[in-house]
Amino acid sequence: MKPMAWGEHILSKLEGHVLVVTIDKPPFNHVSVDLMSDLANCLMAGDAEPRVRASVIQAEGKAFCAGADFQSPGDAVGSGMGGINALYDQAVRLFSIEKPIVAAVQGAAVGAGLGLAMVADFRVAAPEARFAANFVKLAFHPGFGLTHTLPRVIGEHRANLMFLTGRRVKAEDGLGWGLVDEVAPLEGLRAAALKLAGEIAENAPLAVVATRRTLRGDLAAAVREQTDHEHIQQTALRATDDFQEGVRAVAERRVGNFQGR
Repeated sequence: MKPMAWGEHILSKLEGHVLVVTIDKPPFNHVSVDLMSDLANCLMAGDAEPRVRASVIQAEGKAFCAGADFQSPGDAVGSGMGGINALYDQAVRLFSIEKPIVAAVQGAAVGAGLGLAMVADFRVAAPEARFAANFVKLAFHPGFGLTHTLPRVIGEHRANLMFLTGRRVKAEDGLGWGLVDEVAPLEGLRAAALKLAGEIAENAPLAVVATRRTLRGDLAAAVREQTDHEHIQQTALRATDDFQEGVRAVAERRVGNFQGR
């Protein structure tokens, strides 16, 4: 498989049996419907390519993915809640990928960016990485299926802590929680993620896919059901004054002055 561009911001390259996929929308790699669609198309092409046995998702720029850009009217959520619904359609496609995925997280994975990191089977993180489900700071409801996927990985109690405080979790703390599988220096992050993906890829590919399918069960269907619920809650909260204040507060890096309306 030759190096390929998938849309404007997704690049892929086959290294041995590992498909290295790069999100190239720096500095924050904000999600959009088009970006997630291109990423899903790329990984689905990897599913169809016999030489691909595992994938690494990495990102250029300061953040792995800083979530949705609520300040931009042309991005995932600015054009109305239908945009979020379409975004979550792509999330379901990502959770439908059959071959294992390793995420190399070099910086912030926030909001929908955390949701994207949870698409991966394993997360290798640099010490600079931060993980946050900061939706309540925006006066918003969690999305991208996180209310299903995050408790599944780190347990209900710790997931609740992240959801209800919006706090950022450092890579080392994430390692103890099971959110992170390995911490590697920033300069060695890509190599560490490739090594883990290569360890998977050296095994019998049909057996790996079959085992993964058994372990994940009906995950994609569960994400579909959960994102439908998340979307309803987000639609209601988006109409509140608190949401407008939350967007301003996060942009201005301050605590929101919420009124409960």
